[in-house]
Amino acid sequence: MRLCAFAVSFATMLIQQQLPTIDPIKLEVNTNSVIVDMLRIDKVHSQVSGNKWYKLKYNLLKAKEEGHHTLLTFGGAFSNHIIATAAAAKEAGFKSIGIIRGEETLPLNPTLRLASFMGMDLHYVSRSEYREKTSTEFISTLEHKLGYFYHIPEGGTNQIAIRGAEEILTDKLIKKYNYIVSAVGTGGTLTGLISKAEGQSEVIGISSLKGDFLTDEVKKWLASLQKEHLTKWSVSGKYHFGGYAKHTRELIAFINNFKIENGISLDPIYTGKMMYGIMDMVANRKFTENSKVLAIHTGGLQGIEGFNRRFGKLIY
Repeated sequence: MRLCAFAVSFATMLIQQQLPTIDPIKLEVNTNSVIVDMLRIDKVHSQVSGNKWYKLKYNLLKAKEEGHHTLLTFGGAFSNHIIATAAAAKEAGFKSIGIIRGEETLPLNPTLRLASFMGMDLHYVSRSEYREKTSTEFISTLEHKLGYFYHIPEGGTNQIAIRGAEEILTDKLIKKYNYIVSAVGTGGTLTGLISKAEGQSEVIGISSLKGDFLTDEVKKWLASLQKEHLTKWSVSGKYHFGGYAKHTRELIAFINNFKIENGISLDPIYTGKMMYGIMDMVANRKFTENSKVLAIHTGGLQGIEGFNRRFGKLIY
């Protein structure tokens, strides 16, 4: 794409960015004088929501610098990343391709319908093929079939994305809060938070996935940034509620009650599990007395409609 055209499109996208707000959170049980606030990065953009905004920002710039016209990425049928990439590509003047795990199901669910509406060309691959998404050979096959593109990994996580995720935090926030807590999917956002905090605040990730592999993933990303010396962080695997995209009645009840009490919507995949974890940690005195905790609302609210379509209107 021409440089001037991209510059105008990208500048327009930046202008539409909203500054995140900080909302105080009501605590059900608090015997340790802990304060919990929420950083609302879900408000930064209407479609490129939450952490996806920060992770995509510099990838778009690199794609432009390398002369690409098309972005290609991977995701499941209800992926926040798919929606965000489709929206960012449209606003910045790129074409976009989404490689979707599984077979096409019609009518399209709300996530894929919106991605298609925003111009994303959807291609479906089997689950076995999808597992090859990081393979150089598979990427080359896709390029031969679909044409020249800029590859953004599943979830948007790469070193450039981590650079963007660092911008979620400011020096002022790091000085104010003893703990920074975020949901974890691929580990990119958490790595950016750890990198920016530089050990001044303790960073905690609440994993939405079953298993403890995310700790190793974050360690690898920190090593790639030459920041393996940063150790004031952890990933909790206690609040996954059965694994990725799994839920229980208890989790859904918590999400609905949280909205009633705080006026803030949470999704059942990431932020709902994160806030449940924070509340449990406060109740069990896992945070030091009189400490201040900052929860990062990473967005993902678009997924609620699709969730309700699948399971009935469980989330208000």
